[in-house]
Amino acid sequence: MPSMNEFGNNLYTGKTSFPFVGRRRLWFIIAIILVVGSALVPLIRPIQFSIEFTGGSQFTVAAPDSTDQQIATDAVKSVVPESATKVVVVNGDDIRVQTDQMTAEETQQVTAALADAYGVDTAEVTSSFIGPAWGESVTRQSLWGLAIFLALTFLILAIYFRTWKMSAAAIIGLLDVLVITVGVYALAGFEISPAAVIGFLTILAYSLYDTTVVFDKIRENTHEDGEKSSRLFGESVNLAVNQTLVRSINTSVVAALPVGAILFIGSLWLGAETLTDISLSIFVGILVATYSTLFVAAPLYSLFRENEPQIRERDARIREARQRAAVEA
Repeated sequence: MPSMNEFGNNLYTGKTSFPFVGRRRLWFIIAIILVVGSALVPLIRPIQFSIEFTGGSQFTVAAPDSTDQQIATDAVKSVVPESATKVVVVNGDDIRVQTDQMTAEETQQVTAALADAYGVDTAEVTSSFIGPAWGESVTRQSLWGLAIFLALTFLILAIYFRTWKMSAAAIIGLLDVLVITVGVYALAGFEISPAAVIGFLTILAYSLYDTTVVFDKIRENTHEDGEKSSRLFGESVNLAVNQTLVRSINTSVVAALPVGAILFIGSLWLGAETLTDISLSIFVGILVATYSTLFVAAPLYSLFRENEPQIRERDARIREARQRAAVEA
């Protein structure tokens, strides 16, 4: 069995090659299934948005003797029976209760009810309120931030690579990452908060970095090919992806390990709930970003370019030369 160094060298020289471009139809079908499936997840399990987006009231009970969440639900229902209530344990020993928007009088009554139910002083129960207008503002700004990020990404990549087709393939790859990550997020039942949005933008930046490195190698290979190359355009693209494969895997593993530690050890095991939103989005996003660069963005760029007259003519000459060589042999 070849060592990792030998395996990497074989990938770089083309002795070992994974058909990223050659079997792109299969990868595109899988990508479409993942995207459509992720888009359908909210129909089965609606996306949960945090109070920062929806608005409402929030109460925190500091260090009660019991962390039974049903106690908080019953306390809120005793004051406002029809209120939708979400209760979670934060920092291991605090109770956080989020409800629909309440009046000042209802807020005081719920505070007293929670204090009485958990046997703590009312001073240990803090309350806060987020209005719907502020939530709408956060939502609007998040969407604007995403739109501006994608627009600038498209422009900068088009200028850097001197072709809009590379930029378009990269943007489609980014959208693929975003949709699948949000779908996994909804399937896991986690709520989308401002921290999660930051995580989404972070993994889009990571995906962009990974795609740029791979595309830079693709540009190098296809530029060096010229008219004398013995490789088809798709083969040059595939070689570039294989040449950067080990680097992509190593980068993803190194990036995912600390985030995974925060998610699985800090958030899920030790109960640091405040870290869950951003760590889950980044962890899933890193894995999906690596997949998307290799199996979606790079093969898609090859598809965009192969029908250009100059490239099509060159590929036809290479195929004819191979056929002549095969006949002569």
